[in-house]
Amino acid sequence: MVTKRKTGSSTLTSADGLAKLRKQYGCGPVEFTGTDNALYERHLTFDNVIKLAVAGPRERYEAFARSVRDILSQRWLLTEDAYQRENPKRIYYLSMEFLIGRSLANNIANLLLDPVASEAVKAKKLDWLHLLEEEPDAGLGNGGLGRLAACFLDSMATMQLPAMGYGLRYEYGIFRQTIKDGWQKEQPDNWLRRPDPWEVARPHEKVKVKLNCSFAVCGGGLCAIAGKPSYLIGIPFDRPVVGYGGKTINTLRLWSAAAPDFFDFQVFSHGDFVGAVAETLQAESLTRVLYPDDSTSMGQGLRFVQEYFLVACALADLVRRFRRNNHDWSTLPEKVAIQLNDTHPTMAVPELMRILLDEAKLGWDQAWALTQQTLAYTNHTLLPEALEKWPVAWFEILLPRHLEIIYEINRRLLDSVRTRFRGDDGRATRVSLIEEGPRKHVRMANLAIVGSHSTNGVAAIHSKLLRTITVKDLAEMFPERFSNKTNGVTPRRWLLLANPALARTITDAIGDGWITDLTQLSKLKPLAEDKSFRNQFRKAKRDAKAEFANWLQTVSGQKVDPETIFDCQVKRIHEYKRQLLNALRIVVLYNRLRQNPKAEIAPRTFFFAGKAAPAYHLAKLIIKFINNLAGTIDGDPAVRGRIKVVFLPDYRVTVAEHLIPASDVSNQISTAGYEASGTSNMKFMMNGALTIGTQDGATIEMAEEAGAENFFLFGLTAEQVANNRAWYNPHWHYENEPETRAALDLIFSDHFSRNEPGVFSLLRDTLLTNGDHYMHLADLKSYLEADQRLVELYANQDAWARMAILNVAGSGKFSSDRTIAEYAASIWDAEPCPVS
Repeated sequence: MVTKRKTGSSTLTSADGLAKLRKQYGCGPVEFTGTDNALYERHLTFDNVIKLAVAGPRERYEAFARSVRDILSQRWLLTEDAYQRENPKRIYYLSMEFLIGRSLANNIANLLLDPVASEAVKAKKLDWLHLLEEEPDAGLGNGGLGRLAACFLDSMATMQLPAMGYGLRYEYGIFRQTIKDGWQKEQPDNWLRRPDPWEVARPHEKVKVKLNCSFAVCGGGLCAIAGKPSYLIGIPFDRPVVGYGGKTINTLRLWSAAAPDFFDFQVFSHGDFVGAVAETLQAESLTRVLYPDDSTSMGQGLRFVQEYFLVACALADLVRRFRRNNHDWSTLPEKVAIQLNDTHPTMAVPELMRILLDEAKLGWDQAWALTQQTLAYTNHTLLPEALEKWPVAWFEILLPRHLEIIYEINRRLLDSVRTRFRGDDGRATRVSLIEEGPRKHVRMANLAIVGSHSTNGVAAIHSKLLRTITVKDLAEMFPERFSNKTNGVTPRRWLLLANPALARTITDAIGDGWITDLTQLSKLKPLAEDKSFRNQFRKAKRDAKAEFANWLQTVSGQKVDPETIFDCQVKRIHEYKRQLLNALRIVVLYNRLRQNPKAEIAPRTFFFAGKAAPAYHLAKLIIKFINNLAGTIDGDPAVRGRIKVVFLPDYRVTVAEHLIPASDVSNQISTAGYEASGTSNMKFMMNGALTIGTQDGATIEMAEEAGAENFFLFGLTAEQVANNRAWYNPHWHYENEPETRAALDLIFSDHFSRNEPGVFSLLRDTLLTNGDHYMHLADLKSYLEADQRLVELYANQDAWARMAILNVAGSGKFSSDRTIAEYAASIWDAEPCPVS
């Protein structure tokens, strides 16, 4: 099989399957490959105007992908036709990120085209691995927020919900990470350098976005000219979102910014070539890059305009769709559900109000009721710095009408607060949409909560802390609006496609119903006691580890031993995620081996992966420390081959798809109370890795599902972290825990930086001098104790397999299908719309 899997009864044989698939997809009698007029051959010849014999891997990838898109195109059109005809309530998911990864193998799997694709690969003698490597990961996201959005789109299409994703078509991803001398280096991620065979430009559906200022070239950069209105053009590019089984094919619509079709010819003709195209430069820069550097005012300003541009384009488009079949504005909440994925699209509140007030000419009360009933907000963080606040001055220059609307919303809100909570001026100050001070800001999270009918967190503990601490006053005012929707991941990509060996083992044991109903994995629980099944399970893990080791060597030249324990922590680099705590654990283990070289231990490979924000110096220093730690261990003959540290550069969806199925151990070690949910934790669990972690995010619920006895939990709880904050002193741990002191002394003695003395002095400041805000030292001893229990269990491979099976059996709750079903039932009030 092309995707190295079989899916039981739902996978059709190539003999009878093609006819059924042709009928379903309406693609006619055209062959996929094998004749001069077949899809693949025609694309290879006519798209590139080259002879078949000289086509390279990239041309072959593009021809293959376009052939798959040809097959799904009729069904894609039928899906939109069904929505127009049936006029159901439609879901619009607004997100600044969609971390979709690669599309070719995923679309083939969801379309059930494995037999067809396998036959083509065999007939054309294609190197499938190298063909897949020709597709870049789409640079449309960074971390869990964007990957969650991609999983949600997959689930909505699989569940036949009438949904559409709205995002931005970034020309460059956040950055391509390389490592030089241990340091992260950021390179442009030009993922659209070559044509993307999946996207379809829709210039005839462009949107005009008005701003209340213009732009000119000033001092080598762009500056705003207030009071001189201008506008941008939003050009939509559509990508298919294929539901499993190919019944529904929804759309991810990404907006690209362009300038109007003119420039100042008089200025140009007088020689100011750059000034003449200033508006074009401004427009084309807007969707150039995901997450501009927000350490500067210019970067923050670009991000502000990006967020408004997304909202303005999306709302104009969805209102246009609504008005095709509905002429009564009062039916808007009955036909439209808009979900805001975090605070980034919060300008949807004043923008929808502007449309209803200024264009639809509704009164304030009706417009406000429709806005609240239509919008819903998902909060993804408890970190104050991540709850966006934008300067009022920027609204005054760029969006003065929106600021008027925000001020009126705030006036009415504060009147209500003063009526309900007389004398509580502090509450009014805290819930206000405007943060007072020398420079006033608009609190976007407060605006999202006030302007919507629903606010949800993404894990039980996160939702509780959100209600009781982060936005306590607003939750007390609007308790009925708050709920929890624990995150999930799509089992199609993260188990069926990513881990063919385990997927095959599961399907052989319980059938393939789990692919669309992950709760069926609970049928595996009694099989944990079956020795034969445990052996099959262990073989699947060995196969996944061998596949990863081969893939890693092929694409990067790095060699790892699949016979070692694969111990992994992969996620964005941040202090609260505590990659530094993991590194401290490894330093302690390294010290133990130096002191007792004959100690018997199971050989272990520690994998790290993740990107640090370019301006986040401490996070970049942690990457540097991990790489220096890796180099020191590799150079020490006393420990070489017994423990190894590997930092995998440029972590992305494709790396995760290979590493997660191969992992034995998943580290989920954030400071309790700081991780909203996590989704990598669910992927590891689903693929049979055991979790060593703190009681934080969704890990708490995972342990409840599989049994806490099948997890290696450690550390302070969120309540203990909060209660201990006032008196916590990391020096106590340094003075009273010998292994902690020895590890820190080794770091501070430049043992890991002999050629760069003092380079890690900031780590001393972080862990000791400045109070260890994220309590690394408080949890280190407990972490090491849990680690000891883990390695003792690993010595008994049969017992390890049993526990791993119970984890997989308990992962059924963490499908994004379950999460989306909860959103659809209790937030969106939306029903499936099957495509005939």
